[in-house]
Amino acid sequence: MSERPGARQGSFQRDRGMREAMASGLAGQVVLITGASSGIGEALAREVARRGGRLVLAARRTERLEALAAEIRASGGEALATPCDVTRDGDVERAVEEAREAFGRLDIAIANAGFGVAGRVEELSLDDFRRQFETNVFGALRTVKAALPELKRSRGGVALIGSASGYLAFPTMGAYSMSKFAVRALAETLRGELHAEGVAVTHIAPGFVASEIRRIDNAGKLRDGAREPVPPWLIMPTPKAARQIMDAIVARRAEAVITGHAKLGVSLARHAPGLVHAAVSRLGRRPGGAGR
Repeated sequence: MSERPGARQGSFQRDRGMREAMASGLAGQVVLITGASSGIGEALAREVARRGGRLVLAARRTERLEALAAEIRASGGEALATPCDVTRDGDVERAVEEAREAFGRLDIAIANAGFGVAGRVEELSLDDFRRQFETNVFGALRTVKAALPELKRSRGGVALIGSASGYLAFPTMGAYSMSKFAVRALAETLRGELHAEGVAVTHIAPGFVASEIRRIDNAGKLRDGAREPVPPWLIMPTPKAARQIMDAIVARRAEAVITGHAKLGVSLARHAPGLVHAAVSRLGRRPGGAGR
């Protein structure tokens, strides 16, 4: 009996999807993403699912997390949602344990959770700086330390979502830039320490990517209705950023700078620091920033 054309087309599409997933290097791999309920983390989850990876989604906003996991499962993917606050000891460890129990392994950990504190150094309190570092730096460190035993077994990879602000420090963005400079230092340190054990370390330095981060206040709370301060033409859509980020992680690259303006800024910071200093010093009290 001859096969119906529609059936052949459906079979071809499924086979093509399987080939694409295998070619992506993620088919069947287990990926943990912190801060997965919105922005870059949410887009990364969808991109991992598209490539055939199995997901452990970790964030504080459980309703959004569960909705995302349900969406991925409805599309034929595998996703587990686990409540997680990277500023609390034990939360990321629990997420890693749930990954091991559900899927038997962990191949990639993406430390994505973060937010930005804005304000002049003289105006911010020490608690503002502590709050910034607790999420952006110690949250990333907690993720790394919790995931490393499993990543060593799988000879997998860890990705740290930093920022172009890890190279460029602008007025009123000192706390955020300090935290992202520290994330970049952590990535470079880990790369040397883990190379012999087969664990790849990828530092991601985005510029302006569509997300909620610029509408979150210094206490880490989303300001509903807050205006996006960055011109739309400078902002990269999250799906495009997620594709580039996952390409870098799958390829086990040391670093990926995301967006054209971030690449220009990072290149100037590396090769023309005097020019950058002169430009930044002119900004004075004007608000600004170079990162996500």
